Amino acid sequence: MKRKKILSVACVLLCIVAGSFAVDAEAVKAPSPEKLKIALGEFEAYAKKGMADWKVPGMAIAIVQGDAVIYEKAFGVKTLGQKEPVTTDTVFQIGSTSKAFTAALVGMLVDEGKVKWDDPVVDHLDDFMMYDSWVTRQFTVTDLMAQHSGMPEHAGDTAAIIGFDRAHIIGSIRFIKPVTSFRSAYAYQNNLFLVTAKLIEKHTGKSWEENIRQRIFKPLGMTASSVDMASFKAGKDVATLHHLMDGKIVILPMSWPSMDWVYTYAPAGGINSNVKDVAKWIRMQMNGGSFDGKQLITRQSVQHMHTPETVVPSTPPVTRQYYCQGWVYREACPYPIIWHNGGTSGSKTMIAFIPQAGVGIVVLSNLIETPLPESLAFRFFDIYFGNPVRDWSKEALERVAKEEKEAKSYIPKPPAEPALALPLEKYTGDYSNDIYGKLTVLQKDRTLVAVVGPKGTEILLRHFERDIFIASWDVYIEREDAGFARFDIGPDGVAESVTIEALNTDGCGVFQKAK
Repeated sequence: MKRKKILSVACVLLCIVAGSFAVDAEAVKAPSPEKLKIALGEFEAYAKKGMADWKVPGMAIAIVQGDAVIYEKAFGVKTLGQKEPVTTDTVFQIGSTSKAFTAALVGMLVDEGKVKWDDPVVDHLDDFMMYDSWVTRQFTVTDLMAQHSGMPEHAGDTAAIIGFDRAHIIGSIRFIKPVTSFRSAYAYQNNLFLVTAKLIEKHTGKSWEENIRQRIFKPLGMTASSVDMASFKAGKDVATLHHLMDGKIVILPMSWPSMDWVYTYAPAGGINSNVKDVAKWIRMQMNGGSFDGKQLITRQSVQHMHTPETVVPSTPPVTRQYYCQGWVYREACPYPIIWHNGGTSGSKTMIAFIPQAGVGIVVLSNLIETPLPESLAFRFFDIYFGNPVRDWSKEALERVAKEEKEAKSYIPKPPAEPALALPLEKYTGDYSNDIYGKLTVLQKDRTLVAVVGPKGTEILLRHFERDIFIASWDVYIEREDAGFARFDIGPDGVAESVTIEALNTDGCGVFQKAK
């Protein structure tokens, strides 16, 4: 059985790429027009090769220098197997790069004196609650976006996949047990950005979506960008989502039932945009909150959003990185890189820039399982600054191949003579927990099915060994295995709890039998 990370979904919203810029160099000037032309030609050839190596259907890239877009090009097709090409107007889901937009809205509230970065969240949202009461009182606005909450990574993320709304996800945070001390370790979260959005909505009287449209898209002229599923589905120039499953690329159609999850998490990863619009966003970020002579966010707030808050663990020769406020700060030569990547169920994005040099890049693609956008960004900065050139894409290909080989070695093999299961009725019944609510185990066609969440998501349970079952579901169109379901049997010979591994990557997938 091939064990999937639950959902390339939860992990989907961020994939940090390892690497380093080990270069001794003084601050350098921008390359001359002649050298820049050569550099961009070299970069484009590298992008095309990487696209072929990773089997990415379509991609668009824009590069900004100062207030000018010096490179803007599209490659490939919107949908695998079809002829309609990606254009520089094509809209993609941009995933977790949306977090920086939410942070920018908070920066605007700070500029207006409505919020302070170090304000306790409970001073603004009196129903906000973490698992520990002391942490609840100490949790600040900055902590919401700094990825050091103490919760396990991607805590509760799958709730959106199975149909829970923002209010439920926010309310369930209080039940998620920490795995580290508060502020002591990096652990990537999406749910706290929903709390951030709630804070924004309280102080503006408008939805997060309306704030993004009016306070960011409109003044930046991001006319192709949107924040909702309906706009993405109805778009005339939109990149189709693609997901890699067992070595095969699967197309996720616009009718895909799970399309909505990313928009439930919109403040953490639900913006739709194209390279032309994102280039404007990069210009504003590089210019300290100013765009076309208008100061949208103060320089102080922009600086705060780009300032390291939490060390992102790494091992040599990986360069040091830190999480900020919806951005990652990466030590590099000759200047630090401010960046963030993003992924949804079928797209992968990279936005990176260097304020000191006034140069930035955005790469949008329509395949989630690829680190090509990050590889291209770091390769571009190597070329631009004359750093020793690394083959970032090749290194990533080798790393992924190694990881896949190692993952296969951990796939459990069924026993030659598995112990028989109990009569199936011993496992059936209603179970529940505080994060995912009720889970009902039913007997269906001589096997078991677990039904969970507002959507009634069905998880098929196939017997493996005694009280252990292989769990599979069709979240991504085709049914795939997603770990085990393990029943604990009480002294009366009836199951009293079940752990669904697909829902337990964050420790939240243990369900107790209803009394």
